[in-house]
Amino acid sequence: MKRSAGLSCIFAALCMSAAVVPITFAQTAEDVQTAASSAPVAFVYVSNKPSNSSTNQIVAFTAAANGKLTPVPGSPFRDDVTDMAVNGKYLFASTRNGIYVAAFAIETDGALRWSKSTDIVQFNQGDCGSSGPLLLDHTGASLYDIEFRGDCANNVLQSFSIQKPTGLLHNLGGSTGGIYLDGPLTFTGNNLYAYTFTCVPGFSFENNAYKRSSSGLLSEINFKMTIPPAKKGAAWCISYTAADPANHIATTFQPLVSPSAPFTFNPDGPAQIATYTVDASGNLTTTSTRDNMPATAVGTVTDINMAPSGKLLAVGGTAGLQVFHFNGGNPATHYTGLLTNNQIDEFFWDNANHLYAIGASKLFVFTITPTSFSQAPGSPYTIGNPQGIIVQPRTPRQ
Repeated sequence: MKRSAGLSCIFAALCMSAAVVPITFAQTAEDVQTAASSAPVAFVYVSNKPSNSSTNQIVAFTAAANGKLTPVPGSPFRDDVTDMAVNGKYLFASTRNGIYVAAFAIETDGALRWSKSTDIVQFNQGDCGSSGPLLLDHTGASLYDIEFRGDCANNVLQSFSIQKPTGLLHNLGGSTGGIYLDGPLTFTGNNLYAYTFTCVPGFSFENNAYKRSSSGLLSEINFKMTIPPAKKGAAWCISYTAADPANHIATTFQPLVSPSAPFTFNPDGPAQIATYTVDASGNLTTTSTRDNMPATAVGTVTDINMAPSGKLLAVGGTAGLQVFHFNGGNPATHYTGLLTNNQIDEFFWDNANHLYAIGASKLFVFTITPTSFSQAPGSPYTIGNPQGIIVQPRTPRQ
């Protein structure tokens, strides 16, 4: 990989001109007055690639208490990035060239101001690798990057501490690489353990567990995980995970026809939701069985995400988005049907009962509590080629 660019060059690249497609909304004078007079409950950021542009941008919104979105002043921001993470002070983003993680200060109105960029490839063996999915720990003090081909052969989980005054990243070290390590990563409620499972068609699944040290470094650990028996003639492929605040995790179990040829995906029914309890050593135990794990209606699963309360679990896929009641170590239970029939790729919650989801060139907003759900006013919004979304809550967790 050619790496002649320095930090000054990436600043120029992040700010390069790009064709901007305005995101339009049907706003009344009352909408504008309401948005101006009420504090937002969240800032919402979507990286996307306009159809007439060769580079990406970030479109940014404020979310009102009813979930209605208003563009942030200055949006869209012409920053050529993909995956994002936020810690209240900074938005971190992987640049599209895979070399840098850029830190943007989040202004009081939600606008973004570039602060620092860190060349993450310099820390890898042989100058290989490219920045991928990003995740912060619960304190927002450490950033984790799943780097593709980080050791020139396998994907690597890299740990960084964050320099508070600038957002510059300090390398803490990388985990043992794995060709099927590709996230997403999920932290337990106590911020001590993190898990990532990967469905590998033809080879079942690969699961990884890590322990976080006081410095923020994640180190891989050996752990035990109880796997419920699959039905005769089928095998499980385990992939996405999400954690509640009380050290339980939800995991998607996709039944596959077994045996299947390598790298083929032959589902044997819909994906199901298993629940696990994390013990003091990071081991996972479950009361889930194939008979009590609720089935999803979303097609091939693309993402899952837990509400801050730990009481609701959103599941998205090629056929749509739905929400389940999450009951800690007990089996999850059905709640909503499909909230949309559009393919959903990624989604996040705020702390005010809103769920924001991207897919099919749209941004959806739903208001969901344990007893009611509805689509927010103005939703869905059209955004060309959305590639990533992140939500910065502005209100305390409920």
